[in-house]
Amino acid sequence: MHEVSVMSSILEQVLSELEKHDVVKVEEVELVVGELTFLGHEQLSFAYEIMTKGTLLEGAELMMVSEEIEVECPSCGYIGGVDHLEGEEYHLSVPVLKCPKCDSKVNVIRGKRCGVTSMKVVER
Repeated sequence: MHEVSVMSSILEQVLSELEKHDVVKVEEVELVVGELTFLGHEQLSFAYEIMTKGTLLEGAELMMVSEEIEVECPSCGYIGGVDHLEGEEYHLSVPVLKCPKCDSKVNVIRGKRCGVTSMKVVER
């Protein structure tokens, strides 16, 4: 479960940033999770709940926003989503990182992020 180590790293950075401000309470944390991170939302939520106990983040609602994959094709100029492989041999939907129009290599422009985008806090 790499969600635990990812969440640990995120919380370490967030708590470090909160120390720089006169925060009394955190009410909400918004986290963007890219499709290409292959991080499970349930596992991230569980890790968040356990790891925030006894911190300023305890009780703060974790809002997760999914970031779908978006690619750009240098060959044909396509910008958009990708096709996915699905079936019994796959445990999840597997993105195909090639252009759905011309089958060329693509540059990923969205879908790789995982991080806090905003927080609602109460300051003194």
